[in-house]
Amino acid sequence: MPASVVVAAGRLRQAIGRSPSWRGPNPLRFSSEPYPAQAAAVRDAFLSFFRDRHRHRLVPSASVRPRGDPTLLFVNAGMNQFKPIFLGTVDPRSEMAGFRRVANSQKCVRAGGRHNDLEDVGRDLSHHTFFEMLGNWAFGGEYFKEEACSMAWELLTQVYGIPKDRLWISYFGGDPNTRLNPDLESRDIWLSLGVPASHVLSFGPQENFWEMGDTGPCGPCTEIHYDLADGVGAPQLVELWNLVFMQHNRPLGPHLIPLPNLSICLTLVILCGASPHITSLAREADGSLQPLPQRHVDTGMGLERLVAVLQGRHSTYDTDLFSPLLNAIQQGCGAPPYLGRVGAADEGRIDMAYRVVADHIRTLSVCIADGVSPGTSGAPLVLRRILRRAVRFSTEVLRAPLGFLGSLVPVVVETLGDTYPELQKNSAQIANLVSEDEAAFLASLQRGRRIIDRTLRRLGPSDLFPAEVAWSLSMSGDLGLPLDLIELMLEEKGMRLDSAGLARLAQEEAQHRARQAEPVQEQGLQLGIHALGELQHRGVPPTDDSPKYNYCLLPSGGYEFSTCEAQVLQLYTEDGTAVASVGEGQRCGLLLDKTNFYAEQGGQASDRGYLVRVGQQDVLFPVARAQVCGGFILHEMVAPECLKVGDQVQLYVDKAWRLGCMEKHTATHLLNWALRQALGPGTEQRGSHLNPERLRFDVATQAPLTPEQLRAVESTVQKAVGQDEAVYMEEVALAHTAHVPGLRSLDEVYPDPVRVVSVGVPVAHALDPASQAALQTSVELCCGTHLLHTGSIGDLVIIGERQLTKGTTRLLAITGEQAQQAREVGQSLAQEVEAAAERLSRGSRDVVEAQQLSKDVGRLTDAIDTAVMPQWQRRELQATLKVLQRRANTAVRKLEMGQAAQKTQELLQRHSGPLIVDTVSTESLSVLVKVVRQLCEQAPSTSVLLLSPQPLGHVLCACQVAQSATPAFTAEAWALAVCSHMGGKAWGSRMVAQGTGSTADLEAALSTARAYALNQL
Repeated sequence: MPASVVVAAGRLRQAIGRSPSWRGPNPLRFSSEPYPAQAAAVRDAFLSFFRDRHRHRLVPSASVRPRGDPTLLFVNAGMNQFKPIFLGTVDPRSEMAGFRRVANSQKCVRAGGRHNDLEDVGRDLSHHTFFEMLGNWAFGGEYFKEEACSMAWELLTQVYGIPKDRLWISYFGGDPNTRLNPDLESRDIWLSLGVPASHVLSFGPQENFWEMGDTGPCGPCTEIHYDLADGVGAPQLVELWNLVFMQHNRPLGPHLIPLPNLSICLTLVILCGASPHITSLAREADGSLQPLPQRHVDTGMGLERLVAVLQGRHSTYDTDLFSPLLNAIQQGCGAPPYLGRVGAADEGRIDMAYRVVADHIRTLSVCIADGVSPGTSGAPLVLRRILRRAVRFSTEVLRAPLGFLGSLVPVVVETLGDTYPELQKNSAQIANLVSEDEAAFLASLQRGRRIIDRTLRRLGPSDLFPAEVAWSLSMSGDLGLPLDLIELMLEEKGMRLDSAGLARLAQEEAQHRARQAEPVQEQGLQLGIHALGELQHRGVPPTDDSPKYNYCLLPSGGYEFSTCEAQVLQLYTEDGTAVASVGEGQRCGLLLDKTNFYAEQGGQASDRGYLVRVGQQDVLFPVARAQVCGGFILHEMVAPECLKVGDQVQLYVDKAWRLGCMEKHTATHLLNWALRQALGPGTEQRGSHLNPERLRFDVATQAPLTPEQLRAVESTVQKAVGQDEAVYMEEVALAHTAHVPGLRSLDEVYPDPVRVVSVGVPVAHALDPASQAALQTSVELCCGTHLLHTGSIGDLVIIGERQLTKGTTRLLAITGEQAQQAREVGQSLAQEVEAAAERLSRGSRDVVEAQQLSKDVGRLTDAIDTAVMPQWQRRELQATLKVLQRRANTAVRKLEMGQAAQKTQELLQRHSGPLIVDTVSTESLSVLVKVVRQLCEQAPSTSVLLLSPQPLGHVLCACQVAQSATPAFTAEAWALAVCSHMGGKAWGSRMVAQGTGSTADLEAALSTARAYALNQL
């Protein structure tokens, strides 16, 4: 046997408390009762078992952010990264093409999309949004059912020592509808391994047939279950492993098309309460399946439930994967301890909040480490919902302080960082991002709560909550409250929302915001290659979207956006099917001959708005977004009424949304130019994204920007804004832009003619090589929508800065009123810092005042860390506060030493001999300890115990014993005797100890101290 297997098994046995050794090819199985084992040992034993005993190659976990797979929001199973092998699309030159036997521990997230456990997390004891799936795979027929089942049985019963009589098996019992026979081969394998026939059960396709999707590889699965009841009463089975054997292919149509390659997929899955099965088989016209020429095995085992089984827990939250987090939550919030209650027994939903916060901070940490940050669409939107759910439960139920979630990140890193080093690498970035989003949402949540409470006070008991109020809350931008959260908050207060009124206001907008994270919907409204080919075959020209540029600046300073009349050319259902009409409530895609909507591209968010049928202005069709598909603009909406091909419609863009995007896009160009001015002409843009709330800009840098550089960039933008320069836009031949010095463009393919945006200089002059104008102002190739004058930006403030990767810095910026408010916040905080510095310069009269100043500096530091304010100012104030905190702490120490010296002399004048037991008046345990230390330094042969009475009967205690009195007489035992007498506790060492207690009879406590010391001496 390989030595590493012996070592891993030994570590596991030590953790479980067993001693049997492995002997030859058939190691002795463990005791019949599983005992607690640390999760790290369980994970290590799994990987070592497959690597060393069964020659599997260990591969690292894939990122939870799917790479090149638009069908997934997150990686949600161990097999995701191996789909190219299953589908026969793997690059033969790649490393993956050579995989035959592999194993790993895969990070998985189940939130949003088809497998969504988000709303169940916290309500029970098993659901999670993040979990680890242990897996082993065999590709290309390397091994199949017999080997896979044998390995699984060996690992469970011999390595992990799970009693065989606690395990039950399910297998595929066949499906007459699809003419699939029962998987008797798997049944017979389990029986040959010694599983009693009474523990081998057959089920149908819903339970025991696995499919990757609507088409592609699929096959029967056999599941291993664990009986929690241990033979007492009826079995209580939980799914432990799911072993899937991919031996069929479901073709695209009724004809059977064999795949060039296929694997057995044996999936050992602990899915944290969610089923991995993908509906039924009856999808194709003839219901038939094609046998695969090659079969693969994909195994995956969820770590959380396995650890719960091995540790004898009925809940995954009671294992060592979660206990450090639950302890940290209690310490950070001061909440009652976690008791594992659910439902009505969980009064105040305290335990539910514990589970929500513990699960969600794991998910947030893992996702952010893998490059998925909270955002406004797709996976980032789901992550934002997770963060906001965690913030709400932590603040409203657990009463957590500001910044609490970020403080839990190191605990996650401690438990998972050794296995997933990206957590260690990005721990500071994760904590900062979580804290930033937490602070931003808390402001919104508090505002929303005030509005809801104020509205409820004026409503009767039977009234519905007004739709207009909920609408205004949900539409307050990126920091608004989502409608589902508003409904939940109202539900908790026993109030129902006027959903009908809300639908009348904006049915499509509400539904789009609530369901934006659903990947099926997002993907279903894409125009696929077949749909595009059909349009081209019919001779349908690309959408004319030039009307998006039809807007003007009014004398009042506002903008007027022209409407656009268009004809409906084609309608599409969610799955991309072309239809002639759509009905009420149907989500659809709309293709027009022309549009004034800006479709998302070039980093600018899509327009929103609505359309009406010509001549029928009273029915609004809200448009949630528009996107480019092969030159065609697809508008997404939910139809409130019937809409048909050929209908004439009039389009209206959301003016506030569009104007917000225009402000941010023009500001982005100025920011790009200002960065070149500050960092040098070779500075390159690496990407950007903007919406009406804020803009994000990625720039290539050799080092983080200094506060001086950040301030210089803002000043350059402010100057251009203050001059209210004209913004010129014009389409020119692409060839005319090829040799213009200073012209900014990205590494993209631009259309011909191309649109040029120039600030302060007409395009013709800017493109004149002799003018050098592009070196003096912002000139870029850009198809976005822009302001006509820079003054409308109002202001720009960079509020965040972080390193994405080495050499790339991401800047976050806001404009307009938000920027002004950020500057006001920064100025106010700067004044507080100045005041703290002034107080420190004046000095403190006593220890209490000095300690208060030190605490104030600490609170001010926390406020500046999380405030929405200029980043350059934040960095400067943080540096100042760091110095102030050191000075304040030094002042406290000096005053404490001085006070301690005074009290020491007073005590020495009153006492002599080998024992001092007395009271000292001080507000600080630190001062009390210093008095004891100074007494013993000046009287080395004296043992000292001092008590200090505090308000409400509390008492502080500190003591030190003389070196000559030990080892018989110890400080820790002395303090414990006295503090126990006062109903308190003590801690320390043989020489020095301290403690606390409460008593109304201080003399009795002093007598106890003297008696104990005299007895020992």
